[in-house]
Amino acid sequence: MNKSLITNLIAILILSTGILANEELFLMIGLFALSGAITNSIAIHMLFEKVPLLYGSGVIEDRFDQFKTGIHGLIMEQFFTKENLDRFLEEEFSDDDKHFDFSKVIDETDFSPAYDSLKSSVMESSFGGMLNMFGGEKALEPLEEPFKEKLKGAINKIVHTDSFQATLQENLKSKNISDDIVEKVDGIVQRRLDEMTPYMVKEIIQKIIKEHLGWLVVWGGVFGGAIGAISALLMA
Repeated sequence: MNKSLITNLIAILILSTGILANEELFLMIGLFALSGAITNSIAIHMLFEKVPLLYGSGVIEDRFDQFKTGIHGLIMEQFFTKENLDRFLEEEFSDDDKHFDFSKVIDETDFSPAYDSLKSSVMESSFGGMLNMFGGEKALEPLEEPFKEKLKGAINKIVHTDSFQATLQENLKSKNISDDIVEKVDGIVQRRLDEMTPYMVKEIIQKIIKEHLGWLVVWGGVFGGAIGAISALLMA
C-alpha cells in the first residue's frame, strides 16, 4: 500500500469537493493537506535523489563516506565489541563440566593423508629396502585400515580427556581469542564496506527507512488539513 499516493489522492478529492461545491472549509482543508503531503513527498525524494538546482538534495549519496563510517562504527562499537565477545565466551564456556563432543568430526575426517605420510616415511627409511624384497608398498596395504582406526581412536581419546577439554575452555575464554575475533570481524566488515558504492549505500538505507518515511507524507497531509480547517474557521 502506497501511503503517499493514497494521502495525496484523499487531499485532491477533498480539494476538488471544495472547489465544485464552493465550500471554503473543504477547499482550505484539501489545499493545506495537499500542500503538506506534497512538501513531505518532495523532501523524502530529495533525501535519496539529487534534484537539479535544489541544494542539499541527494544527501545520502553525498555523505557516502560518513554513512560507511557510521555503519562500521555501529557494527563494531555496538555489537562486536571486545566486552561483548568476552562476556559471550565466559557465559558459553563458564561451565567447567561442559565437554565438547568431537566424535562426529573425527569420524568424518579422512585419515588417508596420515597413512600416506606413514607409508612414505617407512619406504624412505632403511626399512624400505627390506620391504622391497617382499612386494614393497603393497606389503603395507593390510596395515592401512587398522592404522586409520587406531589413529582415529587415539585422537578421540585425546580430545575427550579432561585435561584437553580444560585447556580448550581456558583458551576459548582467553582475551587473545576475543581480540583475534574482533580483529577478523573488523577486517571483514571494512573490506565489505570498501566494496560498496554510493548507490549501494543509498539502496540499503532506502530499504530500511523508506516504508516508514511514508508516514511523514500521511501526517503532513493530516496536519496540513488541520491547519487548513483552523484557518478556514478563523477567516469565517
